[in-house]
Amino acid sequence: MKWRLIGPFRGGRVLAVTGVTSQPNTYYFGAVAGGVWKTTDGGVSWDPLFDKQTTSSIGSIAVSESDPNVIYVGTGEACIRGNISFGDGVYRSNDGGKTWNNVGLKDSRHIGKVIVHPTNPDVAFVAALGHAYGKNTERGIFRTRDGGKSWEKVHYLDDRTGGIDIVFDPQNPHVLFAAMWEGYRTPWTLNSGGDKDGLYRSNDDGTTWKRVEGNGIPEGPLGRIGVAVSGADSNVVYALIEAKKGGLYRSDDGGTNWTLINDDHRFRQRAWYFTHLWADPKDSNKVYIANTGLFRSNDGGKSFERLNAPHGDHHGLWIDPHNPNRLINGNDGGATISIDGGKNWSTQNNQPTAQFYHVVADNDFPYRVYGTQQDNSSVGIATASDRGYIDRADWDAVGGGESGYVAVDPRDSHIVYAGSYFGYITRLDRRTNQTQNVQQWPLDPDGHNASVQKYRYTWTMPIVFSPHDPNVLYHSSQYLFRSKDGGHSWETLGGDLTRNDPTKQQDSGGPITKDQASIEFYDLIFTLAESPKQKGLIWVGTDDGWIQLTRDDGKTWSNVTPKGFPEWAMISLIEPSPFEAGTAYAASDAHKLDDFKPYIFKTSDFGKTWSSITTGLPDGSYVHAVREDPKREGLLYAGTETGAWVSFDDGSHWQALQLNLPTTPVHDLIIHGDDLVVATHGRAFWVLDDVSPLRQANASIAAEDAHLFASRPAIRTRMGRARRRRYAIGENPPDGASLYYYLKEEPKEHIKLEVLDTQGKVIRAFTSEEKKKEGGSDEWERDEAAEHIPAKAGLNEFTWDLRYEPPKKIPAAIYDEGAPSGPLVLPGNYQVRLNVGAKNFTAPLEVLMDPRVKTSADDLRKQFDLMLRMRDRQDEMNKAILAIRDLRTQLQALEKRLGSSDPAKPVVAAATDLRKKISSIEEELIQVNSKASEDELNYPTKLNSKLGYLQNAVDSADAPPTEGELGVYAELDLQLESQLAKWREVLSKDVPALNDSMQKNNVPLIAPSAGKAD
Repeated sequence: MKWRLIGPFRGGRVLAVTGVTSQPNTYYFGAVAGGVWKTTDGGVSWDPLFDKQTTSSIGSIAVSESDPNVIYVGTGEACIRGNISFGDGVYRSNDGGKTWNNVGLKDSRHIGKVIVHPTNPDVAFVAALGHAYGKNTERGIFRTRDGGKSWEKVHYLDDRTGGIDIVFDPQNPHVLFAAMWEGYRTPWTLNSGGDKDGLYRSNDDGTTWKRVEGNGIPEGPLGRIGVAVSGADSNVVYALIEAKKGGLYRSDDGGTNWTLINDDHRFRQRAWYFTHLWADPKDSNKVYIANTGLFRSNDGGKSFERLNAPHGDHHGLWIDPHNPNRLINGNDGGATISIDGGKNWSTQNNQPTAQFYHVVADNDFPYRVYGTQQDNSSVGIATASDRGYIDRADWDAVGGGESGYVAVDPRDSHIVYAGSYFGYITRLDRRTNQTQNVQQWPLDPDGHNASVQKYRYTWTMPIVFSPHDPNVLYHSSQYLFRSKDGGHSWETLGGDLTRNDPTKQQDSGGPITKDQASIEFYDLIFTLAESPKQKGLIWVGTDDGWIQLTRDDGKTWSNVTPKGFPEWAMISLIEPSPFEAGTAYAASDAHKLDDFKPYIFKTSDFGKTWSSITTGLPDGSYVHAVREDPKREGLLYAGTETGAWVSFDDGSHWQALQLNLPTTPVHDLIIHGDDLVVATHGRAFWVLDDVSPLRQANASIAAEDAHLFASRPAIRTRMGRARRRRYAIGENPPDGASLYYYLKEEPKEHIKLEVLDTQGKVIRAFTSEEKKKEGGSDEWERDEAAEHIPAKAGLNEFTWDLRYEPPKKIPAAIYDEGAPSGPLVLPGNYQVRLNVGAKNFTAPLEVLMDPRVKTSADDLRKQFDLMLRMRDRQDEMNKAILAIRDLRTQLQALEKRLGSSDPAKPVVAAATDLRKKISSIEEELIQVNSKASEDELNYPTKLNSKLGYLQNAVDSADAPPTEGELGVYAELDLQLESQLAKWREVLSKDVPALNDSMQKNNVPLIAPSAGKAD
């Protein structure tokens, strides 16, 4: 089994960026929840380097200038927004990112900056912010002098204040500046600034530090600070300070005296999230600031121009110290490169690092999945396309905004409801592309705290259709709302269902800058679900730790919160069982209380009692979502901060379902038909196609020597699957029937997999024997079916392309449209048979028609019959060609052996004549001069290519053969029969005559083959 990335390839948030001074096309970026990526072609393509590490949140990256193979990564982003992911310390690579080692500071969780000494790759400094949601001591400024083997805490203030920025003096690395910041969060507020915030300087390699204060530095609290030292002039130091009288400060004497140069609010807004700046290495008056835009000053900070970098909300910048025109920028839409000083930038639409909050699917075929991407738009994306891959043409925005839920009308996928913060909801009709605001209470709450709101809406508010009535749409604030008219009106079901604690509804932000963006609005409904088994039975979970239940459609409510849930912890998702009305599963996320343990509870009695079901889930994997498989009771899936998990025993035990899924937060998951779809919060959407083996898995199978799983019905499509990834594309599902089988051990002999029709006739057979591929170089990117099956110990998967056996292959043959294949099977019932040693295992397989195709069964039969006749005739032709070549080889050997001696002349002459005769037949069957694909423009095509072209024409769609196709086939069949008749005459007359002559002259006889080569 294998996860499949569908995209979209649209970048997510990036703070950490760097380049390599000695390699002009090599750059790195670290996504906030998508790991580390590398390009060696200047941003044309990016490769992930961090997929198997234990964290995916990257706060900072630094490449050693003296040894570019050495890379340090500080994990855990330090722009502490409400959806941050945590890190587990510092990683080091000694081989350019191929391998990594965690080298410590695991409890720092959020790292603001990592820097490496310019001449010694074993000396590095880390500015560690520490826990964002609690106090801890592994924070401050750390130094290693042995490549990360050990770390010294060289600057520490207290358990609330951490390091956020640190820089070397580029001309004198003994001198460093560091910024310390008291920044933290709770579930209901944000703090930026404290008494010990400040800018500090060290003149002795970081051993001792002195606070930079007075002499122009504003009074505290200073809040977040960014610092930069000019590489052109060490006396010039810039500091961007959040304080009440903050702004851009400049020192011209190495940090002793300071002057406020610019207090433009564009550079100070949301200071806790931004406050980044960099000095140009060659021009002391050139300085960059990142905020909602990327800005540059050429006059020492007095005035700024906005650079035309992609997206908005900028956080990261690296400037090549030797060539300042080389830049890489990180922003909330990805990473982008400029080689002309910021005039032009590379695309960010080749980075599948989107952060999605939730996922739903429609009922179309192929189905689409929907979600909202952080700092971007909503997305509706196809899970398959008829082009063989998924790209930009297969997805679009569907209303709403960057956060929240999407709900698709179950009767009409053109109608899509999408949300965002502050309770914003839109209704999109994709037929007209009109988007209507159907917000329950469309009042702008910007800048106000939760206590003055009539309705408390937060960042991600539920929008959910009833499973019983497609006219009913649910939504929530602290109240549960229901609409029966497409959002035109909303009724309230019950009262305030939260704790409604006024002390947790006050201002967010401060003590310097408030941040009332609804992220910290508290005491509200975070998840809701109506039971699929019982109409009117509705569960809601609040962000303040309550679970409420109504069994009478909202008239009355009961608080059924489990006693084991941490107080004030968010109920992240409730999953009513599809099997029993009284059964539900609840996931709780307490990480914003600095509790990273996983919490999942189950009730089977409508919430009267609950049991914890988390055995096997490790600390750190706090749970965002839990779902029950709708076809196997007790088969559970969980999305956690570190990946996907599965339980086969109703939560009693959990095991990883990571497979090839990168380490990344899984914020939501759904089972759609037989597929498992996940919304990752850092690596876009992924699909696990066909969970049938999971549904059938049990302990007895593992004890068997082999087992063949029953496959889900295969849908007869012509989608294909791109074999190579030339550019940023999502992967199509397997085109055919996915067949799964288990082998206890790797077999010593080859195994066989066969497909039989209803008459018991084998129509396709595969073995595990790997055959040498014949033919010349592969010039074209073609979709080729696998020719052998895997046979490894454990679970094996093989995709049958739903086709009959192809005709015999001719080595190195050139075809206009690719090598001929067998016809697609007709819809119906088939059987799969697995042969392992002396044992056979069978399972049924149903093949269904593409639901989009309306061709009649009679017309499909006409197409199939012609395709099968052509396959058989091509098979006959190809066997003849192979036999002719074998006979010619024998004749050539005979001529060479006998030479020109008088007694042998009659035999040699007869052999030569026969060789010429069969070659003339071959030359009508196949163009012998074609050795490459375009040779057929120089040499006329022959019967094999013409029949192959016709086969592709007949097979181009699910339709009966056209008159033209029937006419061409009749003509080609006559021509083929003419040549095959000549060949049969050779076999019946010419070869026996030659053998008679050879026998009279005591020469060994020749024996034509039956065309056995493959």
